[in-house]
Amino acid sequence: MDMRLSPLTSQSLGNVAAFKRPAAGTAIAGGAGAAFADNLKAALQKVSDVQNEASRLQTEVQMGNPKVSLEETMISMQKAQIGFQSALHVRNRMVQAYTDVMNMSV
Repeated sequence: MDMRLSPLTSQSLGNVAAFKRPAAGTAIAGGAGAAFADNLKAALQKVSDVQNEASRLQTEVQMGNPKVSLEETMISMQKAQIGFQSALHVRNRMVQAYTDVMNMSV
């Protein structure tokens, strides 16, 4: 998982237009919630893929495959752990936000 931040460019700013609020009276198929859900699903899938790759590398090292280094395996395991911890923190924040909204008095 690549954790580097990339600088803003005109191309990346053009992608921000997709997140703008629609004009009054217009409807978006699926709404903004669908885009968020799709992004969240993609992020969780990426975390799962990194974990599966780390598991595969662990198995290869245990089987004695000379093409897989222990260092590569350890780095992959750390990436998987960081990705999982990040996903866990996002989940905890979302649950806390939901709880806060539900406890608001109207």
